[in-house]
Amino acid sequence: MARAGLSAERLARAAAELADEVGFENVTVSALARRFGVKDASLYSHVKNVQDLRARVAVLALAELADEAAGALAGRAGKDALVAFAGAYRKYAKEHPGRYAAARLRLDPETAAGSAAGRHAEMMRAILRGYDLAEPDQTDAVRLLGSVFHGYVSLEEAGGFDHSRAARDVDTSWQRALDAIDALLRNWPPPDPHP
Repeated sequence: MARAGLSAERLARAAAELADEVGFENVTVSALARRFGVKDASLYSHVKNVQDLRARVAVLALAELADEAAGALAGRAGKDALVAFAGAYRKYAKEHPGRYAAARLRLDPETAAGSAAGRHAEMMRAILRGYDLAEPDQTDAVRLLGSVFHGYVSLEEAGGFDHSRAARDVDTSWQRALDAIDALLRNWPPPDPHP
């Protein structure tokens, strides 16, 4: 019999909070059971195993992140949209480091199809329409944006910029990176006629 008050959704939310506190890689069924003051077995009527629990956290994080990005994008276009979208990702990663890590989890195709993962790519493509990029350049640009945003945020989170004694602070470097991406998108190179 399921313990009163426990549900898969409640467990996913608690696991997301735990991920932000101790790191996504440290989220386990046992750690979550301790948080609720129950035995591990009490959770298995709601989640199959630790992979299922982590996938649920990933789906939750993807939805939250998509909602944040969509809110930031509302009414914006061009560079303003690019900066708002990138800023929403960076802010979410800073405020929810464990959830952000969860959003990077590779989901099985069925779970991914039912998640907000597709919304992220759709929003990036909406931004890119303002730069008049068509396929296959649009796909290349989506991959570039994802790589730059995730790379910067991950390096910043890991302290990768702390060793730098440069006069430039990380926020200014972030803005300059976005300026450079905007310039690149406005001047996207033509396809190589001799691949």
